[in-house]
Amino acid sequence: MAVVELTKDNFESTITENDFVIIDFWAPWCGPCRSFAPTYESVSEDHDNIVFGKVNTEEEQELAMHFQVRSIPTLMIFRDNIIIFSQPGALPESAFRELLGKAGELDMNEVRAQIEADQQKGQNA
Repeated sequence: MAVVELTKDNFESTITENDFVIIDFWAPWCGPCRSFAPTYESVSEDHDNIVFGKVNTEEEQELAMHFQVRSIPTLMIFRDNIIIFSQPGALPESAFRELLGKAGELDMNEVRAQIEADQQKGQNA
């Protein structure tokens, strides 16, 4: 699957209409971003069930600010409209593939239950 350029116009629909989305927040001037790009593209070709998106933080500053991206590249993974991973830094291909495998194995019912329990604790504090 081709990597999708995400903007404020298509970001929300991409997240809500797909079960598994990974996003690379990057900038054209960023050396680590440019060196990670071929890995990101290569891995995307092996995962038809995942939407791979890229957000150019120079052009989409509003999105970068909304998600508090302070360092690039930053990878963010959404499953079922929930952010399950967000971390700055480029990953070696093997670590990136391992991360996607673990993200795919998560029991999202368990994740939702944990979020609900955390919210209940916050309301009772």
